[in-house]
Amino acid sequence: MQEVKMSGESLNIEQENISKLKEIFPEVFNEDKIDFDKLQNVLGNYIDTDEEKYRFTWNGKMNALRLSQTPSSGALRPCKNDSKEWDTTQNIYIEGDNLEVLKLLQNSYLNKIKMVYIDPPYNTGNDFVYKDDFKDNIVNYKKITGQIDSEGNITSTNNDTDGRYHTNWLNMMYPRLRLARNLLTNDGIIFISIDDNELVNLTKIADEIFGKDNYIGIMPRITKKSGKQHSDGIAKNHDYLLLYAKSKENLKINGVAYDDSGFNNEDEYVDERGKYKLNQTLDYDSLWYNPTMDFPIEIDGVKYYPGGSVEKHHLRHQGEHNPKDWVWRWSQAKFDFGYRNGFVVIKQGKDRPRIYTKTYLNASIEKNEKGEYYVKTAKRENVVSSIAYVDNMFSNDNAKKELAEIIDPNYFDFPKPVTLLENLIKLVDTENMIILDFFSGSGTTAHAVMNLNKDGKKRKFIAVQLQEQTELNGKAYKDGYKTICDIAKQRLAWAGEQIIKDIKDETLLSKIDVGFKVFKLDSSNIKKWNPDTKDLGQSLLDQINNFVEGRTEEDALYEIILKNGLPLTVPVEELDIKGKKVYSIGMGALIVCLDNEITLEVADEIAKISTEFEDKNQVTVVFKDNGFANDSVKTNIKETIRGYGIGKFVTV
Repeated sequence: MQEVKMSGESLNIEQENISKLKEIFPEVFNEDKIDFDKLQNVLGNYIDTDEEKYRFTWNGKMNALRLSQTPSSGALRPCKNDSKEWDTTQNIYIEGDNLEVLKLLQNSYLNKIKMVYIDPPYNTGNDFVYKDDFKDNIVNYKKITGQIDSEGNITSTNNDTDGRYHTNWLNMMYPRLRLARNLLTNDGIIFISIDDNELVNLTKIADEIFGKDNYIGIMPRITKKSGKQHSDGIAKNHDYLLLYAKSKENLKINGVAYDDSGFNNEDEYVDERGKYKLNQTLDYDSLWYNPTMDFPIEIDGVKYYPGGSVEKHHLRHQGEHNPKDWVWRWSQAKFDFGYRNGFVVIKQGKDRPRIYTKTYLNASIEKNEKGEYYVKTAKRENVVSSIAYVDNMFSNDNAKKELAEIIDPNYFDFPKPVTLLENLIKLVDTENMIILDFFSGSGTTAHAVMNLNKDGKKRKFIAVQLQEQTELNGKAYKDGYKTICDIAKQRLAWAGEQIIKDIKDETLLSKIDVGFKVFKLDSSNIKKWNPDTKDLGQSLLDQINNFVEGRTEEDALYEIILKNGLPLTVPVEELDIKGKKVYSIGMGALIVCLDNEITLEVADEIAKISTEFEDKNQVTVVFKDNGFANDSVKTNIKETIRGYGIGKFVTV
C-alpha cells in the first residue's frame, strides 16, 4: 500500500515528462539526472548541433515554458447556488484564470477532451491581455480580478505602443496551448479563432506545440457583411479558424461524404440542392470560342443568348467572332437536364437577366452508358470546404441576433454565433465527447453543446472564463451583471429553459442535460507547512487546523477529488458511519473522511466500503492528517487499511 501526504498542488507536469523520458530511455539517467551525452548518442542523427537554427523565439519564452510546467497550488471551489441541476449535470462552468485552471485539470482530464475551441483576445490593442506571475499566479489572479487590489486595477489593455506588444500576447498564449494539448484525446482537435493581428505568430507557436505535421488548415470566417475601411484601404470583414490535431493520423473529420449516384427532381437531395447558393453564371467570356456552345436558350417563351445580345450572336455565327467571345458553359442537352431537375435559375444581373447554375457541392453533370445525364459527385470521404464559414449565418451579426432571443446582445462586443460552434462540433462529433472552451466569454460553446444535445447525444462542456469585470458605466453593470461570468451563466440558464420548451419528446426531455456545475478558482484549501515563516508559532498552530479559514469541508472535498485524478462530475455519495461523515466517490474508487477523532472502529467500517470495488488496489482512502484520535490510532488504522488490500492511504 502506498502512503501519501497530500500537498495541495496539481499534477507536476515536469516530473511526468521526466518519468516518460525515463520509461523510453532509462539508459540516459544517472542517479536520477539526465546524461545529455548519452541522450545525444541515443538520438543519433536527430540532434542538431549547428549554432544557427531555425526557431521562433521571443523575450520571456523560457519563463512561459516553465510556467506551463509549474504545478498549481490552487483549488476549484464548488458554488452550488450559482449552478443549475448540480446533482445530475455533467457540464462544468469554471470562473478563474484559465492558466491555473488548465493546470488543475491536467490530472483528471489528461487525454480526455475530444475538442477544444477558443476565441482568445485578438491583440487588437484594446482587448484584455493579462500578464502571468511566475512566482504566484493565484495571487496575481486575485489582483487582476479585483479580489485584492482595492484600487480597482483589474484589467490592462495591450497597447501597440508597448515595446512588447506581441511578446505579451505570446507569453499569455504559449503556456495555455501547451497545457491544452495535454488534455486532448489522441483523435482530438483544437479550433482557434484569430484575426490578422496574431495569425502568423499563433501559427508559429501552434506548429511548435502541436507539430507542423498536425496542422489541418486555416479557414476564413465572415464577421460582418460590411466593415469599416482601415488605413490600409481594406475593409476587414473576416477572421480565421486555425485547426490543429493532437495526432493527424488519428483524426476523423465528419465532413460531407460523396458517392457516384444519379438523381432527379423527385429524389432525396431536393432540399439539400435548394440550400446551396448560386454557383456560377451559365454564360461567360470563354478562353476560346466554340460555335456549338453558342445557341439560344428558351425559357417560358423568352430566348437567352450568351453575352445577352441576339445581334452579336448572329454575327458570331457569320464568322465575326474573337477567341474569347461569349458562349454557354453547358451544352443544350446538359442545360435541358439541369433546368428539368432544378439546377438552373434566372436572376437579374447588373445589366440584364442572367442564367445561373445551382450545383450540388463538388458535382458535375456526366453521361452514363445509356446516354442519360446524371450528377457525378466526387469520391471523397469526410470533406470540408476551406471556405465553409464565409456565410453570414456564421458572422458576428448573426450572433447578435441569436443572443437577442435570450439576453441583451449589447453586453458583448464580438460574440461568436451558436451556429458556428454547432457546425465545428459536428465535424468531430462522437457520443459522450467533452468540449473545452477556456476563453468562453459569452458562453457560446456551452450553449451550442446543450442545443446540439436535442438529438439525444450526451456531449459535455467545460467552460472557463476569467472573472473580468464589466464596464462600470456599461449597460451590463447597470443591469446587475458585475462580471462577464455573471452574464454567461444567466445566458446558459435561460438558453437551457428555451431548449426544454422546444423539446416535445418526453423520453428525450428526461435525458437532456441543460445544467452546469459552477466552480470558482481560489487558493488551496489546505494550509502549507512553511518552515521559513517569520512566525513559526503561528505556523505550528496552523497545522492543528490544516484547512484555510472560511473554507468548507465540501471545498476541500472537491480539491481532493480533482487532485486524485477524478473528474469534477464524478458521483459523490455522503454516508454516515458511526456519527462520522464519509464520502464514497466514483462508486468507491475514492473514500474521504475529513472528520475528527477517527477511531479504529470507524476506520474499519470505512475500509469495508472498498469491498464493493472490484480492484481494491485502485482504491484511495483519504483522512485529515490531524483527524485521528492519536498517533497510535493512526498507525493502527493505516495497518487496517492495508489489510483490506487498499492501494493508497492519503492524509491531508
